[in-house]
Amino acid sequence: MKSALALMALGACALPAAAIAQTSITIAETAPVVTLNVTESVEAAPDVATVGTGVQTRAQTAQAAMQQNAAQTEKLIAALAKAGIAKADIQTSGINLSAQYDYNNRDNQPQGPRFIGYEASNQLTVKLRDITRVGASLDAMVAAGATNISGPNFSIDDPSPLLVQARETALKSAKAQADFYAQAAGYRTARLVSISESNSGGRPPMPIVTTAARFKADAAPMTPVEPGQVSASVTLTVQYALEK
Repeated sequence: MKSALALMALGACALPAAAIAQTSITIAETAPVVTLNVTESVEAAPDVATVGTGVQTRAQTAQAAMQQNAAQTEKLIAALAKAGIAKADIQTSGINLSAQYDYNNRDNQPQGPRFIGYEASNQLTVKLRDITRVGASLDAMVAAGATNISGPNFSIDDPSPLLVQARETALKSAKAQADFYAQAAGYRTARLVSISESNSGGRPPMPIVTTAARFKADAAPMTPVEPGQVSASVTLTVQYALEK
């Protein structure tokens, strides 16, 4: 009997604590909540340019196309190394080999596609860390045998400091907006409830603006490249509870 009474007493003692916990949760759930999405960006001069380049070759046999391509690609890689580009900044991004056909129908020739050989390609992604020499580097690639170039895509190698700045600005902006809504709605303050973040540490750059080619006294014009500005941005989704 005593054991039963003790258990009942223990259960009775537990009820107020459970009730208090439940009441606290209910208050938090029923408080007005403002959800804000705030984006802030910080611009800076880029310090890295990424360029796609490579070599395409054609031959009557697959083996010949690949061998020719390998020789020209090695020449291109050697030229990049000679230009001071580190091996870690040169990466193979794709190797392709495919049969090529001529689908044009000519007079006095059989109908249908005509086999014309094999095409081999080797694509490289190159990171250029000297922004002032991007144009000269592109010209050096072509002189070394590159048959295609894409880019450059400008970015910031370490965007962390810019993200910190954008994050601080975004949070201050969110707090100012939340305080405004709290006061406008007749509440005393806005209390931060949650934060979630998405960021872009090297958003695609502004379009490159080319200027007039610069000439040297006895040299061909260098490919003009203007890096412009790139931005690092942070988007915060924040919730504030409005309190009396």
